[in-house]
Formats: sequence, structure tokens, C-alpha cells
Amino acid sequence: MLSLTDPGAPIPVPAAFNLAAHVLAAGAATPDKPALQIVRPTGAERWSYARLIAAVRGAATGLLAEGLHPGDRVLLRLGNEPAFAVAFLGAIAAGLVPVPTSAQLTGTEITAMASRLSPRLVIAGDGVALPDLPDIPVLPAARLAAMTDLPPAEWHMDRADRPAYIVFTSGTSGRPQAVVHAHRAILGRGLMHQGWEGLGPDDRLMHAGAFNWTYTLGTGLMDPWTVGATALIPGAGVTPAQLPLLLKRFDATIFAAAPGVIRQMLRGTLPALPRLRHGLSAGETLIPALRSQWQAATGTDLHEALGMSECSTFISGSPDRPAPVGCAGFPQAGRRIAVLGDAGPVPRGTPGTLAVGADDPGLMLGYLDAPEATEARFRGGWFLTGDQVCMREDGAITYLGRDDDQMNPGGYRVSPMEIEAALAHLPGVEDLAVTEVEVSPGNRVIAAFYTGLTALDPAPLETAAAASLARYKQPRIWQQVAALPRNPNGKLNRRALAALWTPQ
Repeated sequence: MLSLTDPGAPIPVPAAFNLAAHVLAAGAATPDKPALQIVRPTGAERWSYARLIAAVRGAATGLLAEGLHPGDRVLLRLGNEPAFAVAFLGAIAAGLVPVPTSAQLTGTEITAMASRLSPRLVIAGDGVALPDLPDIPVLPAARLAAMTDLPPAEWHMDRADRPAYIVFTSGTSGRPQAVVHAHRAILGRGLMHQGWEGLGPDDRLMHAGAFNWTYTLGTGLMDPWTVGATALIPGAGVTPAQLPLLLKRFDATIFAAAPGVIRQMLRGTLPALPRLRHGLSAGETLIPALRSQWQAATGTDLHEALGMSECSTFISGSPDRPAPVGCAGFPQAGRRIAVLGDAGPVPRGTPGTLAVGADDPGLMLGYLDAPEATEARFRGGWFLTGDQVCMREDGAITYLGRDDDQMNPGGYRVSPMEIEAALAHLPGVEDLAVTEVEVSPGNRVIAAFYTGLTALDPAPLETAAAASLARYKQPRIWQQVAALPRNPNGKLNRRALAALWTPQ
């Protein structure tokens, strides 16, 4: 059997559509229901659906009054505050194209990104670095807040495949690309509600990320609002150690976070969480050991999703179909997925490149002003993700790493993810990642970088590695580091690992 799925009938796409209107339609039917709570140990700030919708449509009115026109780009430079979501959806409601960015980016980084975007406006929060481009007007967050009381703008309705928003790839390797998404992208996200999140209108979903992370924006805000559920977002300054009590106090039914946050939470003792149904993990590979720890601590399962900036998530476990141990999950129902080799889909059980059907409504329109880079991603009706995977006979997907992450020690092709999963239980190791380092010209070996309280004797580490890994997969170098290199969203920057090596 080939590594291929049949999605069935395509998702219907309306001729005239607006992403923001779609996201808020369910909430319009329940105006007094809580849409958003910003939760802290001292209490919560509450937004009803009526307040949220009024703020979004008022912001749309105000942005158009600034002289902007549908299709204009708006750069969002806002911190961890509700204004981020209001600005994002308000711009889309007006037919503008918002560009959410991390508040952690430096002035140099955001200037380079803005230079490629040519935005017509920057919406700025206090203390957030702005692009050094004096010709671009800046709208302070305080003025945006005043706009939310303006009369509501009409939803800008037009083709579902016109640009809705732009996000940047994480930049873990090479130059980050500006990814252009259409209004129809939200229809692709609809496949995630049951294919991953198990999400319904009665849920209270807490996401551990900041407003200005696209993982939070999608899974933490837009998805709950699309089904009429309640979104819970920790306020600025809340630590991972405080999250368990917030989950209990605010009756969260679903919790979403990156594996690194979950790992930090589990270092302490979790209280009983009788309302929690399950957890969601994305942004970085979920190792089986961490999933087991979560299950033991909460009595619920932890469901991983595999996706990317270009197409959100498309492989996942779910409450209806949990992923087998060691697998990322299954293709979501309605997705056309294949594992490709040089000649097309490979037999199941054979590694290859994960691909998504080019007709997926959640797939990007392309990379901004980069036709060659866009074209390179497509082949024969497929979008090539660059992820190396293997599809089992039952359709479950095992993630093997990025195609540019693969190591080649001694001529053997090795996935770093496989090695990291095998070494996850090492005593005294808190976090670990591996990569190749060049110890002499042309001589590359696998090095393991780990965090922990003290530097460890390599001998028992080597013994443990030998018990579970073939010789060519075993690290030859073990080095303690203060922290593993990660980007602003918490993803491992594997390319920066090799620079940490200090020859002895």
C-alpha cells in the first residue's frame, strides 16, 4: 500500500468570504458568553463575545479612517495583550493584511523584516522595538484602543483566496520567509477542531503562549472563537510553575503549550484537575517520555500535532484517535497527504518527504515576492514540507526530522530526533539535543548537548546510549551547556548547536 490518503469531498469555499467574520460568527449568536479571559494568580480580565466583536469591528472602522485601503499591509508590534488579537482581526475585517511578529525581535531584526513587507502602518505597543523606517506611520496601541468604541465597520467580503495575513517562518535555518495566507486558511483550520483539538463550544481552552505567537493566535484564540468556546490566555509575567493552579482555578478543559513549557510544569506537583479533558502539544517534537509523564500527572492524554507556518497542522493525534507511542499522529480527516520519494508516493513503511495536497484550503498562497522559493515547494500537485517521515500500514506518521537536519556520520543517514528520543531518560539530563560537529577537516561526529545541574561523567552516558542505539548513531561528544539555543517561539535552533561545541 502506498503512503497516500484519500480526503474525500473537498471543503466548500464560498465565493465571498472574510476570515474575521467567520471566526466571530458563532460568538455573535452568544454575545454574553465569555470569549476571552486573561488569567493571572490575582484574577482575570474578561471579554464577552459582544465586547470582542465590537472592538474588532470598531478597530476596522478606525484603521480605514487612517487612509488605509483593502490589501494594505499592517505590521503588528504589540506585546502580550488583547490589543494584539483585536488589531489582527480588525485589520482582516477591513480587508487589510496584518503581519503579526514577536515582541522579542530586536530593532535590527524587525527593520530587515519590515523592509521586505513595505507596510502602510505599524501598530505599536509600549517598549516593543520598531523598524527604523521613518516613512512608515506608527499607530500607538492607545489610539487603537480608542478605535474600538467606533461604529462597526462592514465585513470586507471578497474572494476567499485573496491575502488575509502574513506570518514569518521561524527562521531556525536560513533566512525567514514571509508566508502569505488567504482568508480561506481558516477553513483548513476547521479540520483541526476534531482531528487534533477535540474542541467544542463548551470548552475552555488555555494556551500557555503569548498573544503574539502564531501558535497562540491560531490554537489559543481563533479556533476556540470559531466554535464559540472560551479562550484562556495567561497574562504577561505568568510562569510555567503557576500554570497548573490557573488551569484548576479557571476550569480549563483543554490545555495547549509547547513541549518545553509542559516539561517545566511537570517539574513540580500538579493539583487535581477534574475539568481537564486533555492537552495539546505543538511547536516542537513531543517525545514519548514527556507524554507519559503528562499522562501520569494529569490522568489525561497529550495529543501532538505536526504542522508548519505554510499550512498550520495536518498530522495529529486526537481524543478520537490517539497517536501510537512514538508517532506524531494520523493525517487529519479531509487532508490529502503523501510520503514522497523521487518517483512519487513510496510504499508504507518507507521513509520519504511529507507532502500536502496543493489544493488544501489551509495552504499558503506563497512566499512574499519570492516566486522561485514558492515554486520549489511544489511538485506534481503536492506541497513539499521538507519533513522526513514514515507512514505505517495503519496510516500513523513517524517524524524523522527536517531534510536539512539529517546527519550523515560515517556515511549513514541519521535523524537527530531518533537519537534524542532514545536518550531522553538519561539521569541528570534536563534537556538534550544532538547535531554533527566537525572535529577535524572532513571528520564529522555526533555531539550531544545537554542541560543539567552539573556536568556528567561521559562514561555512563555512553553506556546508556550503547544500550539503545547502533554504534553509528551514538554521540561521540557529550557537552553540558547553560541552555539549548531556541528562537523567540521556543523552537530548537539546531543549526546554532554546533557553535556551542568547545573542543577539549
